[in-house]
Amino acid sequence: MASITLGGNPVHTSGELPAVGSKLADFKLVQNDLSVASLSTFAGKKLVLNIFPSVDTGTCATSVRKFNASASGLENTTVLCISRDLPFAQKRFCGAEGLENVVNLSDFQEGSFGKANGLEIVDGPLAGLHSRAIIVVDADGTITHTEQVAEIANEPNYEAALAVL
Repeated sequence: MASITLGGNPVHTSGELPAVGSKLADFKLVQNDLSVASLSTFAGKKLVLNIFPSVDTGTCATSVRKFNASASGLENTTVLCISRDLPFAQKRFCGAEGLENVVNLSDFQEGSFGKANGLEIVDGPLAGLHSRAIIVVDADGTITHTEQVAEIANEPNYEAALAVL
């Protein structure tokens, strides 16, 4: 269980992020067209998983914008923006912002991705949502970088995540 904060107040997650050097577990997440994506959907690609509570908050929206700007220059890399938002909200946000370089995935149905990766917030006002975290995976599915952002309202370290690609 990771201890993080929201506005300086302690909250906890359901576990710890997967270890660097381990393989990312397969997942089933809902795409904007309501189809299901899994790890094999992105086979052979390096992945940046930008995980956050909700695209309808300022910091979460900023992270999607910043990774969208970086993604266009990344070779053989896909940025996955993962939250428990409905796919309709994710699609609306990216459409309104003109963001085309990230892939939105929703864990709204069961939250199984968040639970499997120790990301589910288990107490406090955001209980049930995902914590803010970054997981970077190489083209073979091996995790090369993780960051559990200590304060939910803070942005992740973009440079550290992109440096391992």
